[in-house]
Formats: sequence, structure tokens, C-alpha cells
Amino acid sequence: MATVMAATAAERAVLEEEFRWLLHDEVHAVLKQLQDILKEASLRFTLPGSGTEGPAKQENFILGSCGTDQVKGVLTLQGDALSQADVNLKMPRNNQLLHFAFREDKQWKLQQIQDARNHVSQAIYLLTSRDQSYQFKTGAEVLKRMFAPALPSDLLVNVYINLNKLCLTVYQLHALQPNSTKNFRPAGGAVLHSPGAMFEWGSQRLEVSHVHKVECVIPWLNDALVYFTVSLQLCQQLKDKISVFSSYWSYRPF
Repeated sequence: MATVMAATAAERAVLEEEFRWLLHDEVHAVLKQLQDILKEASLRFTLPGSGTEGPAKQENFILGSCGTDQVKGVLTLQGDALSQADVNLKMPRNNQLLHFAFREDKQWKLQQIQDARNHVSQAIYLLTSRDQSYQFKTGAEVLKRMFAPALPSDLLVNVYINLNKLCLTVYQLHALQPNSTKNFRPAGGAVLHSPGAMFEWGSQRLEVSHVHKVECVIPWLNDALVYFTVSLQLCQQLKDKISVFSSYWSYRPF
């Protein structure tokens, strides 16, 4: 019995020493890696006020789809906002060609890009606040009037980011009559809707009849996502190592 207890105590001493090394050495090495990776990711976001000189450069993206030519367009991205748009829509019923663009005094803010840049900045700040001299002690530490000419009343347009792609979706709508026998079910706040989805616009109830979507890849956003993925993998690996010692948290100070 005494031999077993001595062996158990020895094993715990070894694990305790490994945990000390993990907290005092490897954690800082991983955090330094994360800091370097996220700094590279932050350079991909050339947003106004992010330390770059002058306004963000303009990038033109040609939107298209290999399956249809119903919608074609060119969007100009400047930082976290679309400053210009030039969109052509071929109506499926009569092949009428509609053309519309942003008004000169309007921009379309892409909040997803701004949010991503803010999260990267916050992560870098948290990492730099825990430099090599810091000693970790516990594992737990570790819109319709936007366009000119105005869109027809039976069209809605949405522009958004999906992974590394800039997407433009055009919805063709038809009004549901007040005496309609259809059960009205509001679609909710999804980014992309399918035919049959229903909306309430003011006092009018509308249903989506056709959906046209075009997209293109934003190269620098693709690079940023790669850095995010590597960062998350490093964080998960470190978390897994910390979890190995979770049985000690309840009674040890480290």
C-alpha cells in the first residue's frame, strides 16, 4: 500500500512539473506565435483609422455565376465599405434588362469586415498584455433608396460577405393579397433566403418568387481566413494540453 502511494505521489510530482513547464514556457511560446500570425492577418485589413496612411485603396470585383447570366455586376470595395456598384439584372419573365448603381452620396457598409478587424485588434491587445515576464498561475487564465435609379418595388438587393467571398443577391418579390389563403410565415433574419420566403415590408406582405446570386473571391480576405484558421488551431492545441491537467485545478494553485 505504501509503495502504491509513493508511486502515485511520484507520478503527480512529474505531472505537476510538466504543468509548471507548460504554463511558464510553452504557453508564452504559443502566444508569441499567435501574436505574429494575427499581426499578419491585421495587415490584410486596410481600413481607415487602422494605422494606414490615407484612405483605403479601391478594389474592383466582377461578380458573376457560371450557372446563369441573370445578374452581372461590378462592386468597388474600399476598406470596409462598398463605394460603388454597377449591376445589370435580366428579368426572367420578359428578358427586360435593368441597370442600377449606388447613388454618388451613398456607401454600403460591410459590418462583417469591420467586426473582423476589431476582433483581430482586440486579440492582439490581449496577447501583448501578457508578455514573457507574466507568470500564468492557473489553467483557467489561459436597402432600397440606396440606388439610382431606385429599384422597382418588386426587387430587393442584399450585399454581404460569406467566408472569403463578396456576394450580391437580388430577390424578385410579389405581393400577397390580403385575402390570400397562404399561411404567412415571416422568414426571419437569415442572410440568404429561398423562393417561397415571406417578408413584411411596412403594411405589405411579400413573397420571394426568384433569387439571383453572384459572387467573387476577395483575395486578401482569403489570406486573413487562413491566418484565423491557424490561430484557432494553435489555441485549440494549447487548450487541449491545459485540459490534461484539469484534475489538479480543484486542489492545486497552478
